[in-house]
Amino acid sequence: MIRFFKGLVLLPVAIVVVALAVANRDAVRLSFDPFSPEMPVFSVTLPLYVILFLAVGIGVLLGGCGAWLGQSGTRRTSAERRREIRRLEGETARLKTAMPASESPGSLYRGASDRVALPAPR
Repeated sequence: MIRFFKGLVLLPVAIVVVALAVANRDAVRLSFDPFSPEMPVFSVTLPLYVILFLAVGIGVLLGGCGAWLGQSGTRRTSAERRREIRRLEGETARLKTAMPASESPGSLYRGASDRVALPAPR
């Protein structure tokens, strides 16, 4: 079912991308020299769709990096909680081995019976 929905979304996106590439295949000069527009030192001539795809790809990468950096507090909290869980599990295991086998938790309370104090709910 998920594959169907992926195909339902990705097929129109792929059609739009191919249409964009076909419609914008003329060569465009991309200049990195703002001081001499007639004869730029740093320029490259590429089809417009390549420039657009590169811009979108760079935007996706920068957005992913920004999201990853924004989640640093959450990752730090998660790591602290994992360390605390490991510490508590180790302490629990140590306390279980330190407790003599003859003692059961029910024997800690003198006079405790195995009966239920309240009737079962209906």
